[in-house]
Amino acid sequence: MRPSPRNDRRRIVTGEEKHARNLFRDGAAFSMSVARLEQLPVDEVPEIAFAGRSNVGKSSLLNALTTKDGLARTSNTPGRTQLLNLFPVGEPPLMRLVDMPGYGYAKAPKQVVEGWKRLVFDYLRGRRNLKRVMLLIDARRGPKPVDEEVMSLLDEAAVTYQLILTKADKIKKVETVQELAAEAVRKRPAAFPEVRATSAEKNLGIDMLRVEILDTAQN
Repeated sequence: MRPSPRNDRRRIVTGEEKHARNLFRDGAAFSMSVARLEQLPVDEVPEIAFAGRSNVGKSSLLNALTTKDGLARTSNTPGRTQLLNLFPVGEPPLMRLVDMPGYGYAKAPKQVVEGWKRLVFDYLRGRRNLKRVMLLIDARRGPKPVDEEVMSLLDEAAVTYQLILTKADKIKKVETVQELAAEAVRKRPAAFPEVRATSAEKNLGIDMLRVEILDTAQN
C-alpha cells in the first residue's frame, strides 16, 4: 500500500508530481456538458471519469486536482446536474476528466434516476476513450449498497474502476478503511486493486492521485 495521505506534508514532492500538478493547474478547463452519448467529442483523447454518491465531495476533489476552486462549480448549476461535464487537460488535450452525475439521491423522481442510469450505462458501455472510472467513496461511511450496485454495473460493462476515498482527514484510522475497501473489491473483475485516500480540504493524497490519473491516461 502507498504511503498514508496523512504523511503528505512530510513528503518531498517528486518531479513527476510537480509535472502533473503544473499540467492540471495550467491546462484544465471546462468545455461542455452533454446529455447523450452522440454529443460527446469524436476523438481519441483518453478519458478518466469521476463517479460517486451525491455529496461525496466530487466537485471538491476535481477542484483540488486542478488547484482551481471554481472549476467544477459549473456542474452544480441548475440544469446540469444530470449531465456529463467534460474538462479537457492540456492544449491540445492530453486527456479529459469527465464529471458524472451524483447518484443515490433519494428524493429524485424515478424518471430522473432512470435517465441517469441510461446516460451513465450508455457512456460506460459505448465510450472507447474511457480509461478508468474513479469511484469516490466517503471515507467516513465506506461503500454503501448503492455503491455496490454501481460496482456491479461497472463489472458488467467491463470498465476498470478504482475506489478513491474522500474526506480522509475526517477519520483517524485511514489505513484501516483503505484495507476494508480494498477487501470489498478484491474479487470484483473490473476493480483496480489499490484504494487511494484523499482529502480535498487538506490536499492529502492529491499529488499522488494526479500522477496516477496522468499515468492511466497515457498508458
